[in-house]
Amino acid sequence: MIRVALVGNIASGKSTVEAILQQFGYLVLDTDKVCHKLLEHNSEIIEAFSSYDILDGNQNISREKLGKIVFSNLKLKTKLESILHPQIRKKILKFFEINKSQKIVFVAIPLLFEANMQDLFDKILFVYTNDEIRLERLIARNKYTKEYAQIRLNSQLSQDEKVKKSDYVIYNNSTKGELKEKVLKVFEQIR
Repeated sequence: MIRVALVGNIASGKSTVEAILQQFGYLVLDTDKVCHKLLEHNSEIIEAFSSYDILDGNQNISREKLGKIVFSNLKLKTKLESILHPQIRKKILKFFEINKSQKIVFVAIPLLFEANMQDLFDKILFVYTNDEIRLERLIARNKYTKEYAQIRLNSQLSQDEKVKKSDYVIYNNSTKGELKEKVLKVFEQIR
C-alpha cells in the first residue's frame, strides 16, 4: 500500500483536493474531522484546560473558544497538541490497518510536519496557495477578523519550508478545474 500524506496550510484547498480524490474512488482520512471528533468531549483536554472557559452551554468543548486561547498562547497550543497528536497518530495507524488491502490511501493532515508524523507516509503531497489568497479565503469562509486570520496563518510552519520537505507540490492559485487537472497529473506520478 502507498500511504500518501495530503498536506497544506490552512485555507490552501486541501478539502477540495480531498473531494477530487474521493470522486475518483480513493479513500481519504481527514485528520481535521478526526480532530473535531476528538474535541467533542475529551476529558483529558477539559482537565488540562480546566482554568479556561472552553466549554459551550452543553458542557462540550467549544472549538471556537479553545482556538482563541491556544492560537494566542504558544505554550497552550503545544499543550493541546501534546494531547491530540498521539490520539490522531493512533487513528491514522488504525485507518492504514483497516485499509491495508488498498493499493493507495490518502491522509489529509495539515500539521504533518508540526506533529512530526512524516515517518507514517511513503509520499507527501503539498497543496500550495499564495498567502494573500489564503488570507482572503479564511476571512470569507470562517468570518475571522483580518488580525485573527493572520494569527492562524502564522501559527503553521511556512509553506516554503513544507515545499522543501514534500515529494509533490500542487500550486492552487487558480480555478477548481485547473486544480483538478493538477491533481490528476500528480496522481499519475504517485501511482
